[in-house]
Amino acid sequence: MENSEQILISRAQGGEQAAFQQLLTQHYSMIYRVAYRFTGKTQDAEDIAQDVCMKLATKIRSFNNESNFSTWLYRVVVNACRDMQRKDISQRNIQNNYMEFEYNDRENDNDNKRKIAWLYRSISGLEQSLKETALLILTEQLSHAEAGKILGCAESTISWRMHEVRKQLKIAMGNGNG
Repeated sequence: MENSEQILISRAQGGEQAAFQQLLTQHYSMIYRVAYRFTGKTQDAEDIAQDVCMKLATKIRSFNNESNFSTWLYRVVVNACRDMQRKDISQRNIQNNYMEFEYNDRENDNDNKRKIAWLYRSISGLEQSLKETALLILTEQLSHAEAGKILGCAESTISWRMHEVRKQLKIAMGNGNG
């Protein structure tokens, strides 16, 4: 490393903005070039270069002259590329998991809709008193006592009707109607 670059680095490490800016100007094309070669995408390379330049303001203090500045800077850029690649993989995994969840959720929703539609069709085919009882108990989630009061019959009658509803629904399912 030449003496003038060492002076710039030392001044930049001390917080001198003009020295830091000059170092960035000298090395920006290498930062961008390496980022582009790693990503193959202009936008990603620009993002990485910008990120490296911003982080370099604090990272430069960790440069200890054990290697050439350019060697150290290459490592910083390569690590930034690796970080972006890990982030992209993580985001793709999240997106894939979300899409799979959405697909499964839609399938479950469709399956539930089919089951509910079947249940309503089956209930609509029941004798009127069984149909009324089933709708109050199953869809309104009323107790047998509450349904009995509404329909004007004993709680035990409602229990018997629900037994009949279940029996007829099982028969309908067994006949391939479910």
